[in-house]
Amino acid sequence: MNYAVKVGFAPTRRGAAFVNQDALKYKKMIAEKLGKWNVDFVDIEDINEEGLLRGPYDVDATIEKFKKAHVDCLFFPHCNFGSEHSVSKVAHELKLPVLLWGPRDEAPLEDGSRLRDTQCGLFATGKVLRRVRTPFTYLPNCRVDDDLFDKGFHAFLAAANVIRNMRTARILQISTRPTDFWTMMVNEGELLERFNVQVFPIAMSDFTDRVKQLETDEKDARVEETVKYIYGSMDVCVSDEIVRRVAAMKETMKRYSEENGCSAVAIQCWDALQNALQIMPCCANSLLTDEGLPVVCETDIHGAISAIMAQSAGMGKTPSFFVDWSIRHPDNDNGELLQHCGPWPLSLAIEKPKLARPFAFEDNCPGNVIAEIKGGEISIIRFDGDNGEYGILMGTAKGIKGPHNKGTFLWVEIPEWTRVETMIVKGPYLHHAVAIHGNILPVIYEALTYLPDVRADFYNEAQKRETENFWFGL
Repeated sequence: MNYAVKVGFAPTRRGAAFVNQDALKYKKMIAEKLGKWNVDFVDIEDINEEGLLRGPYDVDATIEKFKKAHVDCLFFPHCNFGSEHSVSKVAHELKLPVLLWGPRDEAPLEDGSRLRDTQCGLFATGKVLRRVRTPFTYLPNCRVDDDLFDKGFHAFLAAANVIRNMRTARILQISTRPTDFWTMMVNEGELLERFNVQVFPIAMSDFTDRVKQLETDEKDARVEETVKYIYGSMDVCVSDEIVRRVAAMKETMKRYSEENGCSAVAIQCWDALQNALQIMPCCANSLLTDEGLPVVCETDIHGAISAIMAQSAGMGKTPSFFVDWSIRHPDNDNGELLQHCGPWPLSLAIEKPKLARPFAFEDNCPGNVIAEIKGGEISIIRFDGDNGEYGILMGTAKGIKGPHNKGTFLWVEIPEWTRVETMIVKGPYLHHAVAIHGNILPVIYEALTYLPDVRADFYNEAQKRETENFWFGL
C-alpha cells in the first residue's frame, strides 16, 4: 500500500491590498517547515515571479502543473487575505482533498495598520468553496510553529492517503463467500459506482492449482525465503510439508495481487480451500498483512475496505488486524474478546507465535497462528452498508487482561460496551471489524469529508467529541 502523499502547495495572497513582502516571508517559512518534515510537495514557483496564487491569471497554469505532477491533495496556506476565487477554481477542478489554513496574524502596527488579515481571508475562502460544492479540511488559524499545525497537517496527509487508496482500491476476491454467510453479501456494482472500489474475483480452483504448482517449485526464491522466515519467527508445530504449502499460499496471494494491482485480499478461508489443500490460510494471511497487504477472512469485501482505510490512516507505522467481536469478558462488563483463527500479523505478538492446527474445526487441517497480541490503545473500525446506506462504526479501546484463548486474540475494554454491541446488532454492521494500534479516529473522521455518502457512527458521544475537538484545535 502506498503511503507517500504528494502535496500540491499553492500559497495564496490577495493583490495589492496588503504588503507582498510579508506574504513572501510566510510562504518561505511554511515551505521550510514542510521541508523539515520531509513532505513531498510541488510548489508554484515557476507560475509567476512570487510563487503565489494571486488571481485568475494563475489558475490554469496551477491546475496544469498539479495535474502533470499527479498530486494527491492540495494545500492553500493563506499568506495574507488570499485569493478566494482562485483557490476555489483550482480546488473545484482537481477534486482532491483540500487543506485550508493560514498562519495567525501578528498584532497591528503602531499606526493601527495590519499586514495580512489572514483569518479574514480564510472566512471568505471557506464560503466560496461551499458555493462551488467542494469539500475541504479546515485547520484552525495558528502559528507556523504551533503543535496544532504539526499534528493537523500530518493528520490531513493521512486522511488524504485514505481517500487516495479508497479511490484506487482493488480487492482480490478469492472465491465466493461461504454459502451460509449471508452477512458477507455486498453490492459490488454499488461499491464501484459510489466509491470506485473494484473487486477482482478469481476461482478457488485457479488459486489452489497455482499454490500446488508453486509448492513443488524448489527453485522459487520467494517461497524459500518465506519458509526460512516462518521457521525463524514461529514455534512450528506442523510438518515441513505444511510449512512449505503455507509459504506457497502466501506467495500465490501476493503474486495475484501484484499482477492485478490489488491493495487488499478477501479469501474464502473455508471449506473449499481445505478440500483442495488440507490447510488453513491463517498464517499466510498473517504474513501478508504484516507486509502491508491486508488479508481478510470469509470473503468479507467490506472488511477489506475497512482494512484499506485503517492501514492507510496508520501511514504504515503499524499493521492492521482483522477481528471478530467474540464474547464478553467474564469479569469486566465493558470487556470484549477480539479474536480470529490466526490471521493477525506476527509482529504484534507478545511472545513467539505458534504455527499449529485449528481450534474451531474438527478436521485436521493445520495452518493457523496462536498468539496473544500487545494491547495499549487501539482503534477499531468497520465500513459497512445495506439498503443503499453506508457508514463507518468507529471507536477506540484499550487492551486488558483476560483468559487465555486459542488463535490470535486480545481482550479489550470499551466504554459503554452494550451501546456498541447494540449498534453492531442493529446495523448496518456485523461481527467483523479491523483494528490498528493508536488513535486513527481523527483521520478517518476527516476522510469522511470526502466520502459524503458514508456516515460516521462513533462508539459514544465522548469519543465523538474528542475527535471533533482535535480538528477544532481544542
